[in-house]
Amino acid sequence: MSTYRAVQVTGTREFLLVDRELVPPAPGQARIRVEACGVCHSDVLAAEGLRADPTVPVVPGHELVGVIDAVGAGVTAWREGDRVGVGYLGGHCGECEFCRRGDFVNCADQPSTGTTLDGGYAEYAYARASGLVRVPQGLSAVEAAPLLCAGLTTYNALTQIDARPGAVVAVQGIGGLGHLGVQYASKLGYRVVAIARGAGKAELARQLGAHDYIDSSSEDPAEALGRLGGAAAIIATAASGASMSPLIPGLAPRGRLVVVGAALDPISVQTADLIFGTRSLVGSLTGSSIENEDNLAFCLSRGIRPMTEVLPLAEAPKAYERMMSGHARFRVVLEAEAA
Repeated sequence: MSTYRAVQVTGTREFLLVDRELVPPAPGQARIRVEACGVCHSDVLAAEGLRADPTVPVVPGHELVGVIDAVGAGVTAWREGDRVGVGYLGGHCGECEFCRRGDFVNCADQPSTGTTLDGGYAEYAYARASGLVRVPQGLSAVEAAPLLCAGLTTYNALTQIDARPGAVVAVQGIGGLGHLGVQYASKLGYRVVAIARGAGKAELARQLGAHDYIDSSSEDPAEALGRLGGAAAIIATAASGASMSPLIPGLAPRGRLVVVGAALDPISVQTADLIFGTRSLVGSLTGSSIENEDNLAFCLSRGIRPMTEVLPLAEAPKAYERMMSGHARFRVVLEAEAA
């Protein structure tokens, strides 16, 4: 086999299924035979031309799972046949100041899989060894793929909140991130409050592990959280700054609003809501490759799984449109072998 199929994009949503040359991995890299790749909202960076030079073709996709079939020079911890995944962060450099201080997430020289480096909308992908994640047996490729970004993002946000067992923790938005966030929060032992617009997701939220449901279209979510004693943390997953702004008064003293949903509009904050109650507003960016292994192990042991819709690789444009429509329940996954 000298070529492989990949779906590349240029400009704005100019998807094209192409044959690419199969080359050996570069030093420090592994070559992965892709089995599945999640379609994530962050793929807009590639698909909508939001890159430094959108005329250069790139293969989107940063939730890829597969098997290593070759390693480059200098790679010693990985070998052919290892089952691995790659998330949005494509592997830290190990040399910049942030890496030297152990802050691998903020590495100054780290590729963004599927945006600055070809990703998983393909039969093969290449990745830095430092970005590889061991995928345990017991998780299928389709199950594991969305956990590498959507899962890790909400899991890491929850590990930052420092709340006692049984504390009220709210998850705003029951979508691609939120439906996983509710499961994580429940398995971590919190009293989980799901927040979404309309009553239509109330039953699903409870099935996922929520103890309470707040319909933000019919009542003030901050007041509703206040009646529960206030939230130790709110994980904001909806891609809307306007929907996050009213949540801050619903935090308990020293509560944290952790933002993981990327929105184009700003969050508006009353300074008194932060000062009185010593509340905080923070962002959380995915996680490192070893944190992703912790994430997958937790999911495996606690039965956390994404809800998925599966399409073959050749239908990547359709999969992307399905994700962007907001109608997917809840993660779209491309399956290479189904193409």
